[in-house]
Amino acid sequence: MLSENLLKALNDQVNYELYSSYVYLAMAGYCEDMDLSGFANYFRVQAKEELDHAMKFYDYVYQKNGSIELEKVNKPQTTFDGIVDVFQKGYEHEQTVTKKIYYLSDIAYEEREHSTISLLKWFIDEQVEEENNFNMLLKKVRRAGDNQAALYLLDDELAKRVYTPITAQ
Repeated sequence: MLSENLLKALNDQVNYELYSSYVYLAMAGYCEDMDLSGFANYFRVQAKEELDHAMKFYDYVYQKNGSIELEKVNKPQTTFDGIVDVFQKGYEHEQTVTKKIYYLSDIAYEEREHSTISLLKWFIDEQVEEENNFNMLLKKVRRAGDNQAALYLLDDELAKRVYTPITAQ
């Protein structure tokens, strides 16, 4: 059984993952407005992945006989200072998610909640990948700068990203 402290932290994470999905959907919309459909595709896929993450935590809480308390989802930022800013904010967001996962991990270790530690290992590994992906893309959009041809090529590359449910990973 989950402690009240850990259950609250897991609930907070479910709600933050739902917010994260909103963040990336807002970024997708911004990219659509800029006629960057490949970038928009990247962020739509990212939004779906965040929903998967929320559901992975949700399912775990119920497997441990806990309950989920959904909160109001805050409105994310919807305007940006260009595509570099979008990826900078995305990278910073993933760094925040990582800190939240580490916080959960600290609680789980402190409480010797081994099944939660096992769950969080998957998320810790996922965050290494997420931060790396955003960092690499941030470097690419910075290099592209105002070069429309470079942005077009990157947009074309990101249009090929396909959503893969985490159950298939």
